[in-house]
Amino acid sequence: MYFDRKQLADETLIDLYKQLLWPRMIEEKMLILLRQNKISKWFSGIGQEAIAVGATLAMDADEWILPLHRNLGVFTARGMPLHRLFAQWKGLQQGYSKGRERSFHFGSSSHHIFGMISHLGTQLSVADGIALAQKLKSNQKATLVFTGEGGTSEGEFHEALNVAAVWDLPVIFLIENNGYAISTPVDEQYRCKRLSDRAIAYGMQGFTIEGNNVLEVYHAVKEARKYCIQENKPVLIECITFRMRGHEEASGTRYVPTELIETWKKKDPVEQFARFLMQENILTAQDIQAIQQEFHQRIEAELQLTEAFHVPQPNVQAELNDIYAPTPPLPLAMREKAPEKKFIEAIREALELAMAEHPELILMGQDIAEYGGVFKVTEGLCDRFGKERVRNTPLCESAIVGAAMGLSVLHFKAIVEMQYADFVSCAFHQIVNNLAKIHYRWGQPADVVIRMPTGAGLSGGPFHSQSNEAWFFHVPGLKIVYPALPEDAKGLLIAAIEDPNPVLFFEHKALYRSVSGPVPEGYYAVPIGEARVVAEGQACTIVAYGAAVHWALQYAAAHPDVDMEIVDLRSLLPLDMATIERSVKKTGKVLVFHEDTLTGGIGAEIAARIVEHCFPYLDAPVMRCASLDTPVPFAAPLEAQFLARARFEEVLFRLLTY
Repeated sequence: MYFDRKQLADETLIDLYKQLLWPRMIEEKMLILLRQNKISKWFSGIGQEAIAVGATLAMDADEWILPLHRNLGVFTARGMPLHRLFAQWKGLQQGYSKGRERSFHFGSSSHHIFGMISHLGTQLSVADGIALAQKLKSNQKATLVFTGEGGTSEGEFHEALNVAAVWDLPVIFLIENNGYAISTPVDEQYRCKRLSDRAIAYGMQGFTIEGNNVLEVYHAVKEARKYCIQENKPVLIECITFRMRGHEEASGTRYVPTELIETWKKKDPVEQFARFLMQENILTAQDIQAIQQEFHQRIEAELQLTEAFHVPQPNVQAELNDIYAPTPPLPLAMREKAPEKKFIEAIREALELAMAEHPELILMGQDIAEYGGVFKVTEGLCDRFGKERVRNTPLCESAIVGAAMGLSVLHFKAIVEMQYADFVSCAFHQIVNNLAKIHYRWGQPADVVIRMPTGAGLSGGPFHSQSNEAWFFHVPGLKIVYPALPEDAKGLLIAAIEDPNPVLFFEHKALYRSVSGPVPEGYYAVPIGEARVVAEGQACTIVAYGAAVHWALQYAAAHPDVDMEIVDLRSLLPLDMATIERSVKKTGKVLVFHEDTLTGGIGAEIAARIVEHCFPYLDAPVMRCASLDTPVPFAAPLEAQFLARARFEEVLFRLLTY
């Protein structure tokens, strides 16, 4: 192996060797602890240390790195205390995730490391968002993100590279090609000769290097970093390496040909670099032995510190408290002046006021800039705030949500518009596995709002009309808002923007221009998680949200003899059960009414809670009225039959006459 030191001083080369040896010796200790059953699992990076170490040392200490589970060298090169890393790996309270996460599934803002999740490719899009934030701040910083050769088959790999290329983002995409995705060899994963050739398709530079040569990695990433910053463009680097142990220790390496392992043993990055330093008379064998002895003592001392640590003590309230980041005080509405405005105007006004209030707020979505979005909600915002802040996106829903997460890492606020709520399925795992869990996992807020034009009634057919709020209702860490009135649409959207947690903001398309109402002036918020009684009554309670609120109000206006109390939920997660229970105890009869389909809908959860907590007050079974358990049909008569509104009177009659 040829090492080109270029202009590096002897002291720098010695430091590179120490940084290379340190994670190797830690790993060797971890394998002993694994055999002693003192840790439960380990993903070894033995044989790949040169990539993590060389790449990390080539970056500035305040530039963000997004590593994977085989990149111990990133964490050690950033100087993270080993005793805390030991605590993390042993699942102790003093680890970086309070025992909630395994191995390297955590991040540390103070070390500029973003924690991975198991869904490969996800972190690539987050890197786009971090790089975008650096670019908007004119910080002259690059972002480094790791993936494996297996991760390059994920759709998000292609989405993230495309977004980085289109937006000219200073991102270094680094592929660790170690030959196997668990047991699947590369010849069963892709057909291109080099993975770096994929850069051509995205109009970016790409090259392949020897991943076991720490100097080659160091120089390559240094050059890539310089290029990214000077040209404001991304780079793809493929590092050829080999995984000397199993995907994780339990899986072993029986599927790897013995001769292949023997070949790569001769390319061991630590041994090869030590040999080079001795050949150059920079270190002697005695120097290396002394460094090893020092490291051995340090490892034992750091491990000893964890003896005073403890496993997490189960505490229900502590677990619940960490689901969401704390919400700041909200601006309240001034009631002196409240002109009539359409639903869509209230939303646009909220966006415009928030953009002026928060210069760090970025809007992203398909066709939202000059075109104003397919529903014209963002019309005029690009003219006022510019294309840097009102950004058209490629058709990459998952990558854009990931980028929104990345923006929030550098304290930006991000709003993503789904062209239709139906299309959010393309970003499902970014929302439910990354945004929703991240604060609970390692305390990182996700200051992201996803606007979701939703609902039927416009003959949009099966892919443009779904009410899919129930998909997310089961996910801890999300907040779900679904206003029915213009006043609430404005106030709740502002509350969502002020909230540092991920919020799904559902906007019923049929209400955009058909519903008007008084909307207070100024920048005000309606607290998320508070329902409102929009009609008082004694005979029964109707619990509704979105368009169903208007259907219930219209029915009540047409039937003044039916004394209904109507509760507009406004927020679905968190759910205001206190207001529901007060109304149910008052009326004794309740109907849960929503546009979503019946089976597994939010109404089922509400009904179950009412029965659990209000059973003594009920004079009839809790009833539900929902849309048919079919896709949303296109033809207007079929759509009308599908919608819950078609069955409301029938279900209400059964309730009142029980």
